[in-house]
Amino acid sequence: MMDDLDLGFDEQERGDKGKHRRGRRKGGRSGGGRGKTVLALLLAVLLLGGIGGSAFYGFDRIQNYLVTPDYDGAGTEDVTVQIPQGAFLADMAVVLRDADVIKSTKAFLEAAEENSRSRNIQPGTYKLRKQMSAENALTAMLDPGNRVVNGVTIPEGRTAKNIYKLLSEHTDIPVKEFEAAAKDPEKLGVPDWWFTREDGKKPKKSIEGFLYPDTYEIPPDATAEAVLGQMVDHFLTVTGEMEFADRVQKERGGISPYEALIVASLAQAEAGTKKDLGKVARVAYNRAYSGNFPCGCLEMDVTVNYYFELTGQDAKTSGQMTASDLDNPKNPYNRKLRGMIPTPINNPGKDALEGAMDPPTGDWLFFVAIDKQGNSAFTADYDEHLRNIDKAREAGVL
Repeated sequence: MMDDLDLGFDEQERGDKGKHRRGRRKGGRSGGGRGKTVLALLLAVLLLGGIGGSAFYGFDRIQNYLVTPDYDGAGTEDVTVQIPQGAFLADMAVVLRDADVIKSTKAFLEAAEENSRSRNIQPGTYKLRKQMSAENALTAMLDPGNRVVNGVTIPEGRTAKNIYKLLSEHTDIPVKEFEAAAKDPEKLGVPDWWFTREDGKKPKKSIEGFLYPDTYEIPPDATAEAVLGQMVDHFLTVTGEMEFADRVQKERGGISPYEALIVASLAQAEAGTKKDLGKVARVAYNRAYSGNFPCGCLEMDVTVNYYFELTGQDAKTSGQMTASDLDNPKNPYNRKLRGMIPTPINNPGKDALEGAMDPPTGDWLFFVAIDKQGNSAFTADYDEHLRNIDKAREAGVL
């Protein structure tokens, strides 16, 4: 008989993580979970009454099993809670329970089911209290005044080194702590398989490319490792939704997802407009892999400037670069390096990733910006490329 009752074990709902979504579930009971709990209590009372008055000594104990575990009141001491990107209500409930804000995930989900506004709860940092009733916790999270906003926007195409500086300016975390945390990309959440290459070159594990550009809320007590880990997690979420790795492996033929990520960073650095991202990616593939480019190298100045940044040198325009700058044997990002460079040279956004994942078909080997709006002309013919350069000069671009 007891097995048919609605037992309130919190362990029971631990296996339900991910099954719930924001708001009411389809097919959910109209009265919520509390009506069923009341019915179970009445059944228990009838059972105990049938056994005899002496059996009521165990009523409180039985009630603890039948009633959903929940705290009473507005809570005790303050606590800051971080709700991660992509979290569903069930995920939020687990975070709150682990922080001792609520007593059980089931209590929170029942409260959310009875409040249609619960679907409005967003990822971010919240100032709450420990040991709150689930209803009070939900109400507090719906109050904008309890959301801690310390947002920092990471633009597309920033290098990791530049991102550390930007993050340090918006937090009290020194740049050197970000640099130290970034030395182990796998510890920050980058799966080992991401560093696989198909071109025969030894992989170099770098965080570059995995710090996804977006706006992030930084918790007041965040560490460098936690902040960078949050960015890596967002990268994995976005590329997972795009099916980036799967599509590259299926459609790019002999090119690994990591090599495609490198190409996305090149396109992000070189393209002057969003519509040219895919074309620049195609040029990079054609130069490094097709066998139709004489040196089989990239010959892109942006790789030289990346090396300058890594070594503490100032960036240069193409006209300022010397012959030794362009072909420095000590530079692992040398313009004349055959094939693909060791790592990404920045952290590309979604459009650049899409351009590298699914570039337009074309035999282009050359491109140059021909107007001040950033539009480029693409061609497979070198003589035509020289004529495009003349157009760029006439337009005052070069």
